[in-house]
Amino acid sequence: MTLYHGTNIDIQSIDLALCRPYKDFGRGFYTTEFPEQAQKMAKRVARIYGGKPVVNIYKIDDDFMQSDGLNVKDFGGIPSESWALFVMNNRNKFFTDFGSGDCNFDCKYDIVCGPVADDDMTMLFRQYQNELISFDALIKGMTFKEVTSQYSFHTERAIRLLKKEGVLK
Repeated sequence: MTLYHGTNIDIQSIDLALCRPYKDFGRGFYTTEFPEQAQKMAKRVARIYGGKPVVNIYKIDDDFMQSDGLNVKDFGGIPSESWALFVMNNRNKFFTDFGSGDCNFDCKYDIVCGPVADDDMTMLFRQYQNELISFDALIKGMTFKEVTSQYSFHTERAIRLLKKEGVLK
């Protein structure tokens, strides 16, 4: 399988310490199987932080989610109630139940796969958290959104599965 990471640099070595916290699945290295999605992210990162858009390309074994010793959480390709709670908890700076299976602050999951929470999803989450809509309305709103996928890597053991192939510029 080929995975892509959009940014503003050619990454020679993945450093998890440089990854930002409070992302959909927690602090980690995020990739996608869609080069267009990575190119869009690369343009966004370059616009915000400077530099030129760069898409790093990685290969990983097709059966990587069955690797021995890895704890993998796979939400599939469609937003769900459990996915929404997981994303909201990981993005919440005030969430404190780190031992919960509904967050990845402690990197209990080596790899997490699932939909991307785009700006439309973020707005739905905010409306729910501000009690403007019910949880049922949140779930209903998610079913009408076009989604893309992401694979996030949260531990060194998981990062070692990625083999750099090159870059798209």
